[in-house]
Amino acid sequence: MKNVKDIMIKAREEKILIPAMNTPYPEMMKPIIRAVADTNSFALIEVARVEWEKFGAISTEVIYREYEKHRYPEHVRLHLDHVPVIDEDGLRVDYRSIIQTALNLGYESVMIDASRLDLDGNIAAAKEVVNIAHARNVPVEAELGAVLGHEAGPLPPYEELFSTGKGFTDIDEAIRFVKESGTDWLSVAVGSIHGAVSGAAASEKKVTARINQEHLAAIDKALGIPLVLHGGSGIDLANVREAATHGISKLNIGTDIRQVWEKTLASSGNKAAEDALYERVKEIITDELQVAGSAARLLV
Repeated sequence: MKNVKDIMIKAREEKILIPAMNTPYPEMMKPIIRAVADTNSFALIEVARVEWEKFGAISTEVIYREYEKHRYPEHVRLHLDHVPVIDEDGLRVDYRSIIQTALNLGYESVMIDASRLDLDGNIAAAKEVVNIAHARNVPVEAELGAVLGHEAGPLPPYEELFSTGKGFTDIDEAIRFVKESGTDWLSVAVGSIHGAVSGAAASEKKVTARINQEHLAAIDKALGIPLVLHGGSGIDLANVREAATHGISKLNIGTDIRQVWEKTLASSGNKAAEDALYERVKEIITDELQVAGSAARLLV
């Protein structure tokens, strides 16, 4: 069976986006997996630390147990998303313990996010996790640059962020980072932003973001490894599809599907929420990302 690293490399070669669906509530797992399978596509199911700290994911263990109930390796694999060294509230995190727990459980890829450290610190933390995970034959994602949005307080105006390139991944730093850390794929900052994770803004519609395609293409050419876009909800769809031609192989989708789940659950109950989420994931895969049928190409 192909491992996640091979699938990611294939996605880059074939210019196919792999949607990575965040599951801040365990009950979201079943309808997401059903939608992925029914569209004959491939996706990653993922959970980030922020989702058990600020939503209802509870723990890596709970998410893994739910994944095991619905495991479908021909269509989905389980990824541990953002495990920060320093979190959105500026607090140090016991990232080693979290990642080790996920590896022991059987997560099929993991992410270390040391992007709030300086370059040397980010490289050191990523290399440490790479050594631990590669011993289990598990690939690692890391982040370089600042995909903003999770921090407390309002963001600067989006146009200001985009025009100034605030937080964008530096190409020379990226070359050094990948070489020295050994990360398998890299989350880059090229214009996307995260959805809010606290307060009233957590339920608000995200700003429509776009991608600096020229900068992304230069990163892709310099690195030659799969790249990742975080903050996938709300990016202009033409920009998303073009990004797949410049190395983006994994697109994280969280805010969009979480809000569908939360709003429908609050108004109409669990069954309606499952149905609404199923239809929304199918729409994302088939109409928006246009990757229905991707399993047949990625897993050969």
